[in-house]
Amino acid sequence: MTIGIIIAVVAVVLVLYVIGIYNNLVKLRNRRENAFADIDVQLKQRHDLIPQLVNTVKGYMKHEEGVLTKVTEARSKAMSASSIDGKIAAEQQLSSALAGLRIQLEAYPDLKANTNFMHLQGEISDVENKLAAVRRFFNSATKELNTAIQVFPNVLFAGMFGFSTAPMFDLGEERAAATKAPDINFN
Repeated sequence: MTIGIIIAVVAVVLVLYVIGIYNNLVKLRNRRENAFADIDVQLKQRHDLIPQLVNTVKGYMKHEEGVLTKVTEARSKAMSASSIDGKIAAEQQLSSALAGLRIQLEAYPDLKANTNFMHLQGEISDVENKLAAVRRFFNSATKELNTAIQVFPNVLFAGMFGFSTAPMFDLGEERAAATKAPDINFN
């Protein structure tokens, strides 16, 4: 009789432990999704500012239509992406297109002096800074979730409960540019 009670107590403790693992994984997944919702808010603001910036630039950059088209197409793809992974990939493409636009703008000193353009560029810089902050929080939440999924004994149950490691929001193609030292020119 006592062995049966001991087995029942061990089984209950094991079930409670597994429930605790599951609940922790759900909490971490929800934290990651909430962090991505914060990114979505900033991305929406970014997407709303881009057409204004493109329209302001169009008057100055008539022969740079290809750059503007890339930015517009990348924005469209970013806005239509539905999954977290799809949004990450689309936003990496949009960031690359915006970087190309910034490089092209250096050739237009009159445009850089335009107050409307300067205001929009300041707003986009502010949004980019906020995006960087919420991406860090998202990546932190993703790291916590991935760690919880990969540690023992969670790894034994995570797959069974439908949890798998999730991708970080990284620089993508911009990583090479970010690791290159900036050119400094005083001319």
